[in-house]
Amino acid sequence: MRHCCFPIESACRWRSFGRMGSPAHRCRDIERQAGYLQPEHCAPPPPRTDPDTMWFIRDGCGIVCGIITWFLVFYAEFVVVFVMLLPSKNLAYSLINGALFNGLAFLALASHFRAMCTDPGAVPKGNATKEFIESLQLKPGQVVYKCPKCCSIKPDRAHHCSVCKRCIRKMDHHCPWVNNCVGENNQKYFVLFTMYIALISLHALVMVVFHFLFCIEEDWTKCSTFSPPATVILLILLCFEGLLFLIFTSVMFGTQVHSICTDETGIEQLKKEERRWAKKSKWMNMKVVFGHPFSIAWLSPFSTPDHGKADPYQYVV
Repeated sequence: MRHCCFPIESACRWRSFGRMGSPAHRCRDIERQAGYLQPEHCAPPPPRTDPDTMWFIRDGCGIVCGIITWFLVFYAEFVVVFVMLLPSKNLAYSLINGALFNGLAFLALASHFRAMCTDPGAVPKGNATKEFIESLQLKPGQVVYKCPKCCSIKPDRAHHCSVCKRCIRKMDHHCPWVNNCVGENNQKYFVLFTMYIALISLHALVMVVFHFLFCIEEDWTKCSTFSPPATVILLILLCFEGLLFLIFTSVMFGTQVHSICTDETGIEQLKKEERRWAKKSKWMNMKVVFGHPFSIAWLSPFSTPDHGKADPYQYVV
């Protein structure tokens, strides 16, 4: 289920002759000689940016969706703390649930920030120059792909995003809720974001049910510092928000974990692309995304996973 997220590939993918000798579909632009890629049609690449520069996509829809996400989390914080926990007479109940909910909410927002402001794996723009192509020193049986949109040499499994205006390595989809593509470098943070949002949604729903039962048994004027009508409205809105986001983020979390385990991105599944990469075990695929070896850092949005090293520009066909 990817209603909020839009997989986009607008780059022409040029293919060589297959093993059976059938001509390639679409357009052909992957010969090993630099001249076939027409590097003279590409402007010189822009100056390299500071690696410490924060990544941020200036997309109006994505920015609005990001603001809405943070607003809804803060609304849930407000109702949980000021409507349900502070008026409670059970101090231990308030402290335990307050610490748990606020901790998960903090991790959810931290994961959202990292997913939004981490370079998802953007390919250097405009690097389809003759010098760069020749520097790859391609061997027989190895080819390169050129994106006509951003004039870049596309690594294997990269797709062009028309919102980010870049080719993204292992692009899964573009999600406006994080105002970014979900790709090789930030998929871990997106998965953590969906997981923590699902957890706080479930926690909020459980607390709403218990608070409703408590208010029904006791006097409504004593179970909240707000008036009974305001309390009911705030709790119903939180219940609706929690149920909606629990379903949505649980489905997204499940599809992301499935994509990681099968080592096939959302775009690759949608386009039924031919598998040209080595098959690994599900556990190894998880370690590729979350880091090696397995540790508590898998659950931390502040830990950057080590994806290993490879030559992404060379395709074997």
